[in-house]
Amino acid sequence: MMMCGLGAFISKYKHLLNVLLGLEFMMLSVFGMISVSMTGAGSEVYFVMFFLVLVACEGALGLSLLVSIVRSHGNDYFSSFGVLMC
Repeated sequence: MMMCGLGAFISKYKHLLNVLLGLEFMMLSVFGMISVSMTGAGSEVYFVMFFLVLVACEGALGLSLLVSIVRSHGNDYFSSFGVLMC
């Protein structure tokens, strides 16, 4: 699952939305691995919940950046904006 997310992150770099979806898929696989390892060991579940909160905040930040980029540039292509244009 992690390799599928990494493949989507690397190969679909034309649109910002595809990159964000690849990142979220990788974080979902890491969340699954952490939750399985923590519940199997009988450890605290608070770390898993903290990680889930951070992933949700990362997703909200990514979507807000996507909306602001689409409003300012008109699309979400990486080739349509440069580092110095922001």
